[in-house]
Amino acid sequence: MLLMRLFMLLAVLGIGGSLILWMLTGNPRYRAWAWKAFRVALVVLFVFLALFALERVLVPLG
Repeated sequence: MLLMRLFMLLAVLGIGGSLILWMLTGNPRYRAWAWKAFRVALVVLFVFLALFALERVLVPLG
């Protein structure tokens, strides 16, 4: 759980920093990077939550 919190903190800082750089410079590369990082973070979050759900289903069987 600590690892997941650390990942999400780094994702939020990276996305936020990239968006701030985009607003300051106007370079669309930063906005594109923020969008890609957001999608990756969302996929990792869904995989993590799916593992929790799978654990809740499979543990009572054992």
